[in-house]
Amino acid sequence: MKNKNYTNMNVNPCKMCMPMGGSLAFKGIENSMILMHGSQGCATYIRRHMATHYNEPVDIASSSLSENQTVHGGSKNLKHGIKNVIKLYNPKIIGVLTTCLAETIGEDIKRIIDEFKNKHPITEVDIIPVSTPGYGATHYEGFFHTIRSIIEYYAVDIPEKNEKINIIAGDLTPADIRELKRIGKLFDVDFNLIPDISDTLDGSFQEDYSKIPKGGTTIDQIKSMSGAKATIELALLLEDKYSPGMFLEEKYGVKLYKMAMPIGLQGMDEFVKTIAMITGKSIPEELKAERERMLDGMIDSHKYNAEGKALIYGNPEITYSITRLCSENGITPLIVATGARAKALNRYFNSADSLVMNDVDFETIHSEVKRLKPNLLIGNSDGKFIWEKENIPLIRVGFPVHDHIGAQRKLVVGYTGSMGFLDEITNTLLDLKHKGYRQRLYDELYDKSGGEKYA
Repeated sequence: MKNKNYTNMNVNPCKMCMPMGGSLAFKGIENSMILMHGSQGCATYIRRHMATHYNEPVDIASSSLSENQTVHGGSKNLKHGIKNVIKLYNPKIIGVLTTCLAETIGEDIKRIIDEFKNKHPITEVDIIPVSTPGYGATHYEGFFHTIRSIIEYYAVDIPEKNEKINIIAGDLTPADIRELKRIGKLFDVDFNLIPDISDTLDGSFQEDYSKIPKGGTTIDQIKSMSGAKATIELALLLEDKYSPGMFLEEKYGVKLYKMAMPIGLQGMDEFVKTIAMITGKSIPEELKAERERMLDGMIDSHKYNAEGKALIYGNPEITYSITRLCSENGITPLIVATGARAKALNRYFNSADSLVMNDVDFETIHSEVKRLKPNLLIGNSDGKFIWEKENIPLIRVGFPVHDHIGAQRKLVVGYTGSMGFLDEITNTLLDLKHKGYRQRLYDELYDKSGGEKYA
């Protein structure tokens, strides 16, 4: 394994900002609305990313700080914004996220919210402040930090423990979330799954537009998390300070099991066995059959996958999980890259044939692609320009996907989802093989003059 950490100036970053992650988290909470304390452009940038990925309308309010508020403070704007959000959207929860600008000028959003509540006593709306400076970390940390803040806001001591299992989801699609729910039903166990974007970011057609989509993790579910039997956090590489599961374990004694996303044979086995161990229940026969079908599919495809040499990039968790899926079936993860400072990626992934890069930008990734020459790109749409310039096929996974349709319906977790994604990779390799087969054969067997090389 060849490890590299890059600390130079980022050119075309392989990451997004903390408020982006915070917005993704709040969108999975029932009847919630986001108010971003900062300039209008921050909210517009995040809305655009989410709307084009999920193909759903996404509303994010902004306190719209200008030059005047940058000098004199944005307290008035934030209070006015809260009042407007309550009036226009009537949410149960308002998540107030900070931005680079608000943090740089030192805005104390908790104090401002307390002042607003003192002047306008409200009991029907919960206002949750979350510090998410864009320069503080990436959307990966911002996502889990926001989930932790939401749980901290609602968590209470529960004398009698319940039989639920908390599932802290990561960079999953609505289809993935629905698959996790199905697995819970097969085990006959109740999940507190947060955030639940299965309906909020993949809604059904409705003639009457709803400003806040239905669905999401409920407040009652969040409150019950401190009394759950255990927490499964799908964030193996996450630092403890951002971990919602670590908070629940340290403060309320809820046993934490950290693991990779249930992608690939090993990832899904770990997830299923952990649920069985926590509940004391047998693994459902339906899941056993799905596992056997995946094994059969892997046998079918591994002989083709041996020719795969991939660049895999994105947020640390999806990158690590997809890397394991590829490695299981003979694809060489030639370059494994993330824009986050995920040093744990080096610890959990060990391959002499791979270059692992942390805190890296796309310019540096591109230079390594030209040097090492992978024949597959696996990641989000932000790396599309490498496909355009190097003519290497790109298989899209993770967030964001702007240039293809159906990202919200893509299933990658579980035995069935993993096998479907592996089929997509294998078929891409087969197309690549057949596309240039005749030319390669000609180049190998004939010399420049047209005569046979091995006559």
